[in-house]
Amino acid sequence: MAKTIRLTVAQALVKFLNNQYIEFDGKQNKMFKGIFTIFGHGNVIGLGQALEEDAGDLIVHQGRNEQGMAHAAMGYAKQMRRKQIYACTSSVGPGAANMITAAATATANCIPVLFLPGDVYATRQPDPVLQQMEQPHDLSISTNDAFRAVSKYWDRVSRPEQLMTACINAMRVLTDPADTGAVTIALPQDVEGEAYDYPEYFFQKRVHRIDRRPATKAMVEDAIKLITSKKKPMLVCGGGVKYSEAWDTFREFANKYNIPFGETQAGKGIIVWDDPMNMNGLGETGCVSANEIAKEADLVIGVGTRYTDFTTSSKWIFQNPEVSYLNINVSEFHAYKLDGVQVVADAKVALEAIDAELEKTGWKSAYTKEELAAVKAKYVAETDRLYNIEYTGKDFVPEIDDALDTDKVFEEFKNITGSVLTQSRALGVINQFVAKNGGIVVGASGSMPGDLQRGWRVYNPHTYHVEYGFSCMGYEVNAALGVKMAEPDKEVYSMVGDGSYMMLHSELPTSIQEHKKINIMLFDNMTFGCINNLEIEHGMGSFGTEFRFRNEKTGKLDGGFVPVDFAMNAASYGCKTYKVTTAEQLAEALEDAAKQTVSTLIDIKVLPKTMLHGYGHWWRVGQPAVSKSKTVQEAYKVLMAELAKARQY
Repeated sequence: MAKTIRLTVAQALVKFLNNQYIEFDGKQNKMFKGIFTIFGHGNVIGLGQALEEDAGDLIVHQGRNEQGMAHAAMGYAKQMRRKQIYACTSSVGPGAANMITAAATATANCIPVLFLPGDVYATRQPDPVLQQMEQPHDLSISTNDAFRAVSKYWDRVSRPEQLMTACINAMRVLTDPADTGAVTIALPQDVEGEAYDYPEYFFQKRVHRIDRRPATKAMVEDAIKLITSKKKPMLVCGGGVKYSEAWDTFREFANKYNIPFGETQAGKGIIVWDDPMNMNGLGETGCVSANEIAKEADLVIGVGTRYTDFTTSSKWIFQNPEVSYLNINVSEFHAYKLDGVQVVADAKVALEAIDAELEKTGWKSAYTKEELAAVKAKYVAETDRLYNIEYTGKDFVPEIDDALDTDKVFEEFKNITGSVLTQSRALGVINQFVAKNGGIVVGASGSMPGDLQRGWRVYNPHTYHVEYGFSCMGYEVNAALGVKMAEPDKEVYSMVGDGSYMMLHSELPTSIQEHKKINIMLFDNMTFGCINNLEIEHGMGSFGTEFRFRNEKTGKLDGGFVPVDFAMNAASYGCKTYKVTTAEQLAEALEDAAKQTVSTLIDIKVLPKTMLHGYGHWWRVGQPAVSKSKTVQEAYKVLMAELAKARQY
C-alpha cells in the first residue's frame, strides 16, 4: 500500500501547491509564487492555520480588498507571461463575491489565477452560518456558485478526498495555453479543517509542461495557398504572440515578407513602435496608420488574437470586399472566428512552419517600402501633433468637439483647478520620460486605453501592460502592484482616471506595506470622460457622467464640479505625492518621483475632452431605435448605415 500522511484539507492543499512546477522551452520554475489573503471566519482557521504552520515557499500577502488583491495576482501572472502565478483566498459571502469581478477579468483575458474562496458548511449543521446566502429552492447554492459563470474550471471540495481530483484538474486548466483563465476551488469551512490520510504520491513534484502545439501539414498547406493568392495582407499581433514568446519570429516574418501589422491591446508592446512593419494600434482605439492599412487589406492574418470588437471595429474595419482571414491560434475556438482558415497551433512554431514553406514560393506582399513608410509617417506626425497640443483660450477646439458649451466647462474647470493642461500633452510628457527610461505602463479602462493604444510609443519591449479584455475599472492601481512584484527592478506606472481610481485602489497601501514602489499617474477631468463622449456622440446630452453636485434648484446632478484632492488621499497612505497643472510641473514631478523609494501619485488636472480621438473607426453600441430626440434618431440612422458595411458574423 502507498504511504500516507495525515493532514487537514487546507494543509494538504498548501503542500500540494508547493510542489507544482511549470516548464516551458526546457526552463522550469515553481508554479505558485505565493497567495494573496484576506482572512475571515470562513478561511482563517482552515487555510490560514495551514499557511501559518507551514507555508513552504509560498509568500503570503495581506490584501486590502478581495477584488484588488486578485487584480494584483492577475497583473503578476500577465507580466510573467503566464509562466508563474498566484492564488487568492477569501472568506465566505461578501469576501468571495468581491473576487468574482477579478475572476471574470482573468478569464476574459485568458490569464491564470487560482481562487480559493471559503464556503458555507458542508454538513449544514450550523446553517444559516454568518454571511450565508440561503436559497429556499436549493440549499446547495452559495455565493461561490456565482464563480461558475466566470471560471474556466470550477469545483467544490465537499469531502477531503475530493481535493485530489480537484487540484489535478485545476492545474490542467491553469497551464492550458488554449483555455486558461480563472480557476475556482470552493472550500467549505468545516471541510478545510477535516483530516484525511492522503497518499504521499499526491504531493510528489509535478512538472506541468506547456508544450508548443505544432501545425499540421494540411494546415500549413492551406495557409500557403491562401497567402500566395493575396497581394496586400495585414498581420494582427495578438496576446498569443506574447505568451508564446514568439515576438522575434513574428517580427522577422513580417519584415521578411513585407507584411505590415497592427497591434491589439494584448499584443502591443512586445515589438518596438518604430519597427518599419509596425503600424501600431488597430481598430476602434487604433491609430491612423493601422486603420488605413486595415481597410485595404485583402488578407488578415490574425496571430494569437481573439478578434474582439475593438480590434475589428465591430467587424467593420476590414472593408476590402475580397478580404479573407487566416487565423493562427492555439485555441481552436478563436481560430474558427470570422469563418477564417484555421491554423490551430502555437504562434511561434506555426509561423516558423509557414515561413519554411512560403520561402520556397518566392512570394512577398505587393506593398512598396515607400508606401508603408508614407502610411507610418502619418502616425508619427499625428502623434507628434497630439503630444504638443496646448490650450489656446477661447478659440481652442478640443479633440472631442461634441458641440457642447466647452468654453463654459473649460472656464469652470480652470477656476477650480487652475489647470488648462490637455490630456494628450500630459500623455506625451509621460511617454517621453517613462517609455524611454524603460518604465512599465499599466492601464485598463476609461479613455486611457484608447490614448495608450493610439499614441503610446513603446521603446522597450514588455513595458506595455493594458487589460482590455474586460476593461475593468479598478485594475490599474492594483495590477500595478502585481507588475512590480513581477519586475521589481523596473519603475511601474499606473495610468488611471479619476473615476477608476475612486472605484478601487485598495492595494496602494499594500504597495507601501510590501515596499513595492508603484507610481500612479492620475488624470483628473472630473468626469467619466470616455462614456461622456460616447453618450453625446450617440445623440444624448451630458447625463450622469460628470462629477457634479446635486443642484437643489433642479434636483439633478447638474451643479458645479466636485473637486477632489487625490494627492492628499494618497499621502494619507504614506505615498509621496505631487499636484501638477502644467507640462513643466509634470516633467519635474516625474523626475522627482523616479528618485523616491515609496509609491508615488501625481495628481494631474487635465481639461475634459482633450484625450485622443478615433481614426477611421466605427463601434457598435446599443442605439435606441425609438426616441423623442432628433439627435438620437439621427444616430440610429448612422448605426444602420454602418452596420450594413460590417461583416455579419
